Amino acid sequence: MKKIITGLLLLGVLLTFSQAEMATHGKKMMHMFQSVPQSQATLLQEGSAKAFCPKCGMTLPMFYKTNHAATVNGHVKQYCSMHCLLEDMQNGAKPVAIKVVDVTTLQFIPVEKATYVVGSRKKGTMTMVSKYAFGTKEAAETFAKANGGKVTNFEGALSEAKKDFAKESKMIGKKQAMMAQKGEMIYHKMCQKTDKKFDTVAQAKAFIIDTGLCKGVQGKKLQAVGLYLTHR
Repeated sequence: MKKIITGLLLLGVLLTFSQAEMATHGKKMMHMFQSVPQSQATLLQEGSAKAFCPKCGMTLPMFYKTNHAATVNGHVKQYCSMHCLLEDMQNGAKPVAIKVVDVTTLQFIPVEKATYVVGSRKKGTMTMVSKYAFGTKEAAETFAKANGGKVTNFEGALSEAKKDFAKESKMIGKKQAMMAQKGEMIYHKMCQKTDKKFDTVAQAKAFIIDTGLCKGVQGKKLQAVGLYLTHR
């Protein structure tokens, strides 16, 4: 039974991760609860890679309703999810002025003023236990009544994220390795060659777009090539 449950958890994370990058860059995104049109997404970080999560590289508007942002070493980082914020923290980052998107208004608010709903039936981002934030407790309770989940604060949501972090990171790592293998095939078939090194998938994706390195490579394929170039 334990193996079956673990397998279902893995499948769910992989499906969520795969579906996430199936939309094409700059075009209409597939419908996911987390997604908003690019025109409605606020990007707080700067630079050519500002539309991508600095940890996993996924496109921020696709997961906008779970976006978090924080100042790290004097620079703003915007994450697709609490999972990626926590990953940065686990790697030694000391984020301050942490913010989260209010699902109701689509505006960033300080996490201290947010009320979270953890474990609703709405799919999460980079996790099987979804975490959505609201500007008022009333809005969170209304959402939880309609979609299930536990109402809590930021610390409560972060504590829940820590419980499954190691297991989810392992599963996500396996999926990313599979995508990187596909990215290698796409790269050799559709891209010009480059020896440039990248610290993050976000940097690699921005470089591909800015230079036109891979003609016609968008969405899921872009994510795959970005993973390959970063980890080759």
